[in-house]
Amino acid sequence: MGDTAGVRQLRIVVEADDYDAALAFYRDVLGLDEQESYSGEGGARVAILDAGRATLEIANSAQKAMIDEVEVGRPVAPHIRLAFEVGDGRTVTARLVEAGAELIAPPTVTPWNSLNARLAGPADLQLTVFQELGNAGDASAG
Repeated sequence: MGDTAGVRQLRIVVEADDYDAALAFYRDVLGLDEQESYSGEGGARVAILDAGRATLEIANSAQKAMIDEVEVGRPVAPHIRLAFEVGDGRTVTARLVEAGAELIAPPTVTPWNSLNARLAGPADLQLTVFQELGNAGDASAG
């Protein structure tokens, strides 16, 4: 039985100066399905995009620094960074760059055996696109 007082969904709300560009990037290029959208008075617009299973990752400053070092080689992450698990990290990274994301660091095999790329996307969001590689034997593909 579910706890009726528990959290049922994590929703991250991001203000985008260029709403249309951000929506096209995250919905059409990254591939997040649009669940709902609304418009209101004064030009108010919002779209709710399905990003799959959500988790909240809490990291201390040493962990944040270590991840930056592994993925990028220098400290670059802001206070909040979004990470999206994808099936093909190289293809998705190339597609996002082609759509205007700034490549901060190319896909890199991490010590925890995932293929991670770091990008700057619309709405001032820093993104990690990661692909789980599975067994250590799969890491040779990276």
